[in-house]
Amino acid sequence: MKKAGNAIVSLVGGREVHPVNVRVGGFYKAPSKQELGQLAEKLKWGRNAALETVRWTSQLPFPDFEQDYEFVALQHPTEYPFNEGRLVSNKGLDIAVQEYENHFSGEHVAYSNALHSVLKGRGSYFVGPLARYNLNFDRLSPLAQEAARDAGIGPICQNPFQSIIVRSVEVLYAFDEALRIIDGYAIPDQPAIELHPRAASGSACTEAPRGILYHRYKLNDDGLILDAKIVPPTSQNQKTIENDLRHYVEQAIELPEEQLTSQCEQAIRNYDPCISCATHFLKLHIERE
Repeated sequence: MKKAGNAIVSLVGGREVHPVNVRVGGFYKAPSKQELGQLAEKLKWGRNAALETVRWTSQLPFPDFEQDYEFVALQHPTEYPFNEGRLVSNKGLDIAVQEYENHFSGEHVAYSNALHSVLKGRGSYFVGPLARYNLNFDRLSPLAQEAARDAGIGPICQNPFQSIIVRSVEVLYAFDEALRIIDGYAIPDQPAIELHPRAASGSACTEAPRGILYHRYKLNDDGLILDAKIVPPTSQNQKTIENDLRHYVEQAIELPEEQLTSQCEQAIRNYDPCISCATHFLKLHIERE
């Protein structure tokens, strides 16, 4: 599957790592219909492999653990979320992306240098594959929806340990969507829109693999960035990750220490935190009375 994904990045981005074909306003060069068509067989193989991955992950053992999460993700009228739409939640949030800072804030906590991102007046929230899936199941391709149902998770999944199944469903959807795009692709008249620097400010949200990535910029007349704010998904999930640990330990405290440590590590990795958080994050000390 990785080879098929790399082939897309190489063709569209110019190379597999740190693509060079992307520019402000579009691309330096648009791929031809023939070039994209040559990817089809690799993508069909990747789609089949992804379908098998959904089936495999569904057979893994999962702790019985659900919380009353507020899921937050982009929502588009017709597409599974990626880079357009409104910010919505399963508890009534429905705002334009430009309203993000009116509803979300970062809070300092006494024991950490990491900010806790919260919904103002409501507390922690959950971004990422599980949020996208629960809020946009009906926007997945029919193949991905069928695979999810066959895997036993259906339109709603609130167990973060099962997020590995949801991630595999999203990978399946990505291959399916790539093939759909290639089938309907027509080379544009020009690969990019010409843009001229001017003083301006703007904000946007995209769905990174880990969840919504909010970014806001202020530019001067030369197009230089005067001010920027970026809120990555790992920091938005920080408070929810810590809440999961507290609640999970409460229900699993009688497990042997080695098993409890392993499952607490898994509880953190359910959110696919960035590398430093995923590798240097947990020292479990238990005091039993």
